[in-house]
Amino acid sequence: MRILFIGDVVGRSGRAIVGERLPGLVRDWKLDLVLINGENAAGGFGITEAIFNEFIDAGADAVTLGNHAWDQREALVFIERAPKLIRPINFPKGTPGKGAAMIEAKNGARVLVMNAMGRIFMDPLDDPFTIIDHELNACALKTGADAIVLDFHCEATSEKQSMGHFVDGRASLMVGTHTHAPTADHQILPGGTAFVSDIGMTGDYDSVIGMVKDEPLSRFLRRIPSERFEPATGPGTLCGIGVETDDKSGLALKIGAVRLGARLEEAVPKFWA
Repeated sequence: MRILFIGDVVGRSGRAIVGERLPGLVRDWKLDLVLINGENAAGGFGITEAIFNEFIDAGADAVTLGNHAWDQREALVFIERAPKLIRPINFPKGTPGKGAAMIEAKNGARVLVMNAMGRIFMDPLDDPFTIIDHELNACALKTGADAIVLDFHCEATSEKQSMGHFVDGRASLMVGTHTHAPTADHQILPGGTAFVSDIGMTGDYDSVIGMVKDEPLSRFLRRIPSERFEPATGPGTLCGIGVETDDKSGLALKIGAVRLGARLEEAVPKFWA
């Protein structure tokens, strides 16, 4: 199975390059599953139903969220009728939506997609390790799903790497999201799970994590907020990770970085080039 996971889409620049490039990537790379983290897609904060539908129409099979899941209040309502929109699984009981969903890939495979938030330097949600362990025990790789993908949305690299080793051999792919800077540690762990600490953002990299530079810089210099953060609107770069899995085991065979667009050095998985 060929999987593409696209990193945190930030604002109009991120949405534009997804719309421009994703349909061609699905065709040219013969992708079976496309996942997008969309929690910053609406003006940098949250997601709307219209934007969610844009991603699905462009070729995404599911969209994950994170700590900005509810910044657009309409998401609290439309997530209940959007089974392909997946919020962190360790939100408190009674939170709208679901943190795990069985998604049908383009090739008909059954893929369990999960989203969880870390707790270091983040909101103190329920323990993600315990909840993910429960999900993996309830729906094991190959007996319950043909592939399993986890988006772990958190600040600390140590927490992301720990989760990677925790699910190694039980998931096809674990990606870290949230910090908006792609890391170079993509690898297949000893048990066969593809892993990367952070897949980076999809947006304008002439920015501070996707935002216009002036306000973040001003806050660091003066410690006084003067304006709200606004997404940078220059040409976007699409960042993500590409993975091929073994149809028999569901584990990863190959992994490669994806960087396409304006500023960062281009990267394409050699096995898809």
